[in-house]
Amino acid sequence: MLDHLIRGASLVDGTGAAARTADVGLRDGRVATVTPPGRTEEPARTTEDATGLVLTPGFVDPHTHYDAQLFWDPFATPSMNHGVTTVAGGNCGFTLAPLRLEDADYTRRMMSKVEGMSLKALESGVEWGWRGFGEYLDALEGRIAVNAGFMVGHCALRRYVMGPDAVGGQPSPEQLDRMLRLFHESMEAGGWGLSTTQSSTHSDGDGRPVASRHARPAELLALSRAVGEHEGTQIEAIVAGCLDTFSDDEIDLFVDMSVAAGRPLNWNVLTVDSAVPERVPRQLQASERARKAGGRVVALTMPILTPMNMSLGTFCALNLIPGWGEILSLPVPERIARLRDPEVRAGMLRCAVSPEAGVFRRLADFGRYVIGDTYSEENRRAGVSGRVVRDIAAERGQDPFRTLVEICAADELRTVLWPMPTDNDPDSWELRRTTWEHEDVLLGGSDAGAHLDRMCGAPYTTRFLGDCLRGRRLVPLEKAVRMLTDDPARLFGLRGRGRIAEGYHADLVLLDPERIDAGTATLVHDLPGDSPRLDSRAQGVVSVRVNGVETIRDDAITGAVPGRVLRSGRDTRTVPTGL
Repeated sequence: MLDHLIRGASLVDGTGAAARTADVGLRDGRVATVTPPGRTEEPARTTEDATGLVLTPGFVDPHTHYDAQLFWDPFATPSMNHGVTTVAGGNCGFTLAPLRLEDADYTRRMMSKVEGMSLKALESGVEWGWRGFGEYLDALEGRIAVNAGFMVGHCALRRYVMGPDAVGGQPSPEQLDRMLRLFHESMEAGGWGLSTTQSSTHSDGDGRPVASRHARPAELLALSRAVGEHEGTQIEAIVAGCLDTFSDDEIDLFVDMSVAAGRPLNWNVLTVDSAVPERVPRQLQASERARKAGGRVVALTMPILTPMNMSLGTFCALNLIPGWGEILSLPVPERIARLRDPEVRAGMLRCAVSPEAGVFRRLADFGRYVIGDTYSEENRRAGVSGRVVRDIAAERGQDPFRTLVEICAADELRTVLWPMPTDNDPDSWELRRTTWEHEDVLLGGSDAGAHLDRMCGAPYTTRFLGDCLRGRRLVPLEKAVRMLTDDPARLFGLRGRGRIAEGYHADLVLLDPERIDAGTATLVHDLPGDSPRLDSRAQGVVSVRVNGVETIRDDAITGAVPGRVLRSGRDTRTVPTGL
């Protein structure tokens, strides 16, 4: 007998094939039957009529930071609400294991600083009782609603072996051997591969470059070769050029790491802007050179615009503009006084538009900011929330940066600021469409679970599908679903996931094509310690099933936790490179 039968759905199976009407029967967590309507002869304990609805595989998010959040939120919200049934965590070199218990505070402060996680939530919402990577995975087993696999973070490996010397130091031969043994143990326990960062933006809780940024190529290549000794593994890496344009040395490093491992390497995130037409070809040179050398380098890119808000009151991308960090790190009263000084503001603006600011120059057009949440009676009376700074500045006869500072100062710098995207023009969208055709470009890069009060990338799946069905329609639905399901499943070598076919795991999304979309991101206070984060409601998601068990019905969580910790080898196969 079938456990459940979905009748009459428009089946988009993940392969890219044309949609077809079908009945889909489930048994023991897998797809048992796929038949034309009315042809399923086996009885089912429960059935539902899906006429007019679309049935797709569950979406696979290839880049998240749910490593901590899953302990207090096993439902990986809001990703699961938006149809995500499998997440890849442990990215950018940052994992919670392996861990010496005396380093838990350092790790919490690092994750709070570098990934924008709530320190209160990390302190009160996570148990921190493991040491080895396998113990960390075991701590999640049986208590999560999504399927989750985790890379092994380079920063954690270095800290475990080298202690405080991991920041600034080089491992001795004996320490490198210990690091490799620890990495092999982590992989044998089910780690998906190595994640590492060389990004200049990644600093720890003390403001120092994170541990992996001090690694030299020999160390990175030794770890890469170790990746290749385990089945079903990958590399994920970040370098400074991921923010803008790769240097030749960075391309060489990516290629050498992939070739040494004999495994794909993915990086996050390829930004597409018609105003910088040379960026995409340059970034994809890494993929072309890797294939010639027998490796594979895959660029993740987002199919939607995911703005990140800013603030003069808390650490954000504005702090990374040269010369801004020392001002924005001052105590709030002193910071306000400095910001109100015309000479200080003029100096900050000069720094923001200088060549040294690099990619952060795009943050300096303060007239294009939209005022978000405000807190003072003065700002409430002025009605500035939701308005563009340049319009307010014109009314006040001021330059935009001064206007922005005055609004923020009235709120004691708590004002939420939203930069308007510069890449929302037709040419940029057409460039995105053609970029998605590249064999080494993969949709994803949500960063879900990180930067919680700054951005909300998790809804990219439903927003993209809504755009494909009723918006720009850059790609047909069948192709869009394949890019969200089978493509990432194939990159990670997921066994039996990413498609709807007999024998595959029953990770499924049932959606209304007339309504599928994502709501506006809003600030909520539902983290441990009453900390804030941005949330977005899914629209048109009728049902989500993970391993055959319903976890979402009409955007409401059922409470079931049927997700699995996916371990390399057992749940993933090796994906060849150089194809």
